[in-house]
Amino acid sequence: MSKQTKSFIYNLLSFAALFLPLQVAVSAFTNLQGLMVLVVAFVIATIFAPKFQAIKTKDGDKLFMKVIFVKGVKEIN
Repeated sequence: MSKQTKSFIYNLLSFAALFLPLQVAVSAFTNLQGLMVLVVAFVIATIFAPKFQAIKTKDGDKLFMKVIFVKGVKEIN
């Protein structure tokens, strides 16, 4: 599996892992209904989900991760 495919899958899984519980929490703890619950959960999950990116370097493809509250970028093997 290529690094680009891994980064896409990691992005999708990290977003889904935040979006689904946020959707339940937003609908339970706010008075929002319908599409607004999904929009609010989407925005929050987009902001707080870790971002993964595959970059081609001299040493080959490398996978990097950026998290909003962690300073810098971390390389993932």
